[in-house]
Amino acid sequence: MVPSPRTTSPRPGSAPGSTAPKPARTDIVAEKCLIDSSEHRTITHEVGPLETVWRLSRIYNVPESTIYAANNLYPGAPIHVGQKLIIPNARGMRHVIALYPGTRWKYIVVHHTATDIGKAALIDRSHQDRGFWYGLGYHFLIDNGTLGKGDGQIEVAPRWVRQQTGAHCKAGGMNEKAIGVALVGNFNEDLPTSAQMDSLTYLIRTLCSHYSISPQNVVGHRDVDGAATDCPGKRFPWASIRRCLASY
Repeated sequence: MVPSPRTTSPRPGSAPGSTAPKPARTDIVAEKCLIDSSEHRTITHEVGPLETVWRLSRIYNVPESTIYAANNLYPGAPIHVGQKLIIPNARGMRHVIALYPGTRWKYIVVHHTATDIGKAALIDRSHQDRGFWYGLGYHFLIDNGTLGKGDGQIEVAPRWVRQQTGAHCKAGGMNEKAIGVALVGNFNEDLPTSAQMDSLTYLIRTLCSHYSISPQNVVGHRDVDGAATDCPGKRFPWASIRRCLASY
């Protein structure tokens, strides 16, 4: 669920001489096909928070050089949130999950946005406006097919790319030790789409395997001691997740 407003000191990076954390480094990337297409299509992609041409190249299976050339950009040119890029000859869509070294992640906390529509750029701006340092409080967002995003598309948030503390669950100290995963939707009223559940299962199993997280440590926001919320919603299908994790 979108975290409640909180009072903060000035955002890091805004003061003279301060900078935002740099992206972490890794050579391990997990990939899985979300949309398979034998046809090559030219699409327009709206850049999300901290997305890179490298990432778009992996998502759409298109060389970086082709993306730069199609958009009249020089190799290595910066791109920004909201920028619309032409992706020629896109071959479907893939999940691209960078896996970083480290032992800090002990839990996965699942959330819903409690909204009918959403995407990372929109929630990132909302969280910034509400005083959240570095914007989007989750590490991953799983889209529901609204606002131009794919149903079940996993958006990787800047906090994951930079391996930063989350801003999704203060209770139990989870922001420091739990990976925050949110699904777009209000699951007090509706159910996640089947594509969202497939992507969530894939993401959870990938993260649990890499970081040796016990399936028992995959919890809903509401299940954390001290969290006064029903997130990720009264209708969230936990039984389906537990069945998938039982064989892990």
